[in-house]
Amino acid sequence: MDNMFELARTILEETDGKICKNCLGRKLSKTIEGANNIERADKVCRELDINLDDVDCAICNNLFDKLDDELYKKIDDKINHLGIEFDTFLVGSKLPKDVQQKDEELSEKFGLTVETIKKEVNRLIGLGIWERYDKEAEFEAQDIVFNIDLTGEPKVRIQINPLYIEGRYNKLKRGIPQTKWPCTKCKGRGCEECNGTGKQYPESVEELISEHFLKLTRGKEAKFHGAGREDIDVLMLGSGRPFVLEIKEPKIRKLDLKELEEKINEINEGKTSYHNLHVCERKRKAEIKQSSPDTYKVYRALVRCDDAFDKDKLEKLTQLNEIHQQTPLRVLRRRADKVRIKHVLDLSYEVMDDKTFCMTIKTEGGLYIKELISGDEGRSHPNVGEILGVNAICEQLDVIEVSEK
Repeated sequence: MDNMFELARTILEETDGKICKNCLGRKLSKTIEGANNIERADKVCRELDINLDDVDCAICNNLFDKLDDELYKKIDDKINHLGIEFDTFLVGSKLPKDVQQKDEELSEKFGLTVETIKKEVNRLIGLGIWERYDKEAEFEAQDIVFNIDLTGEPKVRIQINPLYIEGRYNKLKRGIPQTKWPCTKCKGRGCEECNGTGKQYPESVEELISEHFLKLTRGKEAKFHGAGREDIDVLMLGSGRPFVLEIKEPKIRKLDLKELEEKINEINEGKTSYHNLHVCERKRKAEIKQSSPDTYKVYRALVRCDDAFDKDKLEKLTQLNEIHQQTPLRVLRRRADKVRIKHVLDLSYEVMDDKTFCMTIKTEGGLYIKELISGDEGRSHPNVGEILGVNAICEQLDVIEVSEK
């Protein structure tokens, strides 16, 4: 039994007996059994016949006395003031640097690989929150983070993590961009040209859904992440395009998504619709943006030619495969100028008249269809116009399928 308490005696000698039960018990966590650090220290006190109840701790400066009812009242006041709703949480803390340094030096002196004082503080506060609110601590993906500053008078700050909603959208009306487009003249500040809105277009796929989520969640801001995007004049049909809507600092997280989906679609009837809305993890934001060799898109394009085309040459379009596309002139100002190699996976056509036909084309993601048709002044090769031997343009374009990521 004496050997079990030898480390305790040594630590007490090193600190001249000025060490609190939390700090002593923490250093003995791998030496003396106990449900917690206080219980371990109590065993030492009984064995060595000492009292550490009112000691001035040379390690933490009695930091643990700050983890009292007053601290939890501040936490409760902050939760109520913000009006936040949460199921999972994490605790972070800021401690005086000299306290952390003394704690580390004591462990190093005796070769102890035990819990640091910061981890104990976080764990104890987390336990207190769990007991009071019956919410679960979560280390990977949590609703909120309590940041407790204990360098002086305790201060409480709550970080509200984003809410991520995944789904698919259809765009049923031309002239609507995917995301908010700042006015090109005033750069979003508001001017006469944009009627003070700061926007080039009055509405977007993003805004037509995000305004409802921001209102219900009382979020600060919304950000739309799509699996690619279609041009403003292009419809998004079929099963829709995958997206993730990120709501920043949502106060309310519990939503009836099925009911909300029905309401949003009813309000936006004829313009946009949104489907299969569900909460997702943060990683989905990046995943839906990543291109894969297995993903594809299917388009329906109305092609109009300046002159009558040779119908026999249309069959050559079905043999299109590898396409070399230099960044299109129309997007050159915002994209790197380089050649991208993409592939046509399938193509069929239907003749409308001697200058017009409809083309259904399945491609790898990232292939520019309008430039595939026009050639974009030779920047896209091969292209529909050169194969037919006439100038050709895409008069109307629809996306009819976007494969799953």
